[in-house]
Amino acid sequence: MSAPLALPILDHALEARLRRRMDEVEVALAEHVVSEAAFVTTAARHLMDAGGKRFRPLLVLLAAEAGERPDHPDVLLSACVVELTHLASLYHDDVMDEADLRRGAASANARWDNHVAILTGDFLFSKSSELTAELGADAVRIQAQTFTSLVEGQILETLGPADGADPLEHHLRTVAGKTGSLIATSARYGARFAGTPTDVEDALHEYGAKVGVAFQLSDDILDIASESEESGKTPGTDLREGVPTLPVLIAQRSTDPADARLVELVSAPLTDDALHAEALELLRAHPALAEARAYVINLANEAKSLLKVLPEGPVRTALEAFADVVATRTA
Repeated sequence: MSAPLALPILDHALEARLRRRMDEVEVALAEHVVSEAAFVTTAARHLMDAGGKRFRPLLVLLAAEAGERPDHPDVLLSACVVELTHLASLYHDDVMDEADLRRGAASANARWDNHVAILTGDFLFSKSSELTAELGADAVRIQAQTFTSLVEGQILETLGPADGADPLEHHLRTVAGKTGSLIATSARYGARFAGTPTDVEDALHEYGAKVGVAFQLSDDILDIASESEESGKTPGTDLREGVPTLPVLIAQRSTDPADARLVELVSAPLTDDALHAEALELLRAHPALAEARAYVINLANEAKSLLKVLPEGPVRTALEAFADVVATRTA
């Protein structure tokens, strides 16, 4: 039986097509991560087998439904490209973050070591590059630009804002690179290889960029607002580690004397359990959380407004639902 899609599809025919195509993506991904060395295959399959929402390949397939040839082989191939690129980045991210868990399972660096995790990420990046070459020169250019944005986003996150720079603006630029760029490319690939007109491809690319940023910022909100571990990590993990998130950055802008304690608490990593719990409680009650939610919902609305280039129907409705689910997700 097919795994459930990461968003509700009201049109039964469209849902059936997407399920069928996602099954094909899963089969193809399993084939693409096979190496001559059995150990490399095991390591490369580790995170893929741990699950994940597959937002990126699903968006490729959904965007392709706006074109005349949604079942074109290059659509499936590009769906694999974006997911392999995403998986590769997760292996590297876990090394940089010294993470022990990913998708509820031991991260590759925790299960093996950093060398294995880095090389596995490199292997997956190389496989995505091989597949991109089959898509043609334009796809190679797009993928190279996307990869540059991914890396620059990671660099921005690692270095932090420069002296005098706005930390919130820096965070939004980081998110646009690390997360928004690949989701934007996912939408572009689907539109392009399904043969949509240029204006539709451009609109869906911009739509994907906004949805991608909203996706990550929703994760920022979940770190504070989630009452359970449904989001895939312990609530307040970013807060504990001093990782900047949208609600925290908004709260830090406050000049209200009543917020002095909260601003003091979130100005550094919160390794003390009592201080961490206090900060989490204050943030959940602070207007910054509602402001962050409003910002993300507005991004989703901006993304949906770009869909005016599409005729009304199941595909446009599903893309609108995709933006809504990303903006209001609880996991």
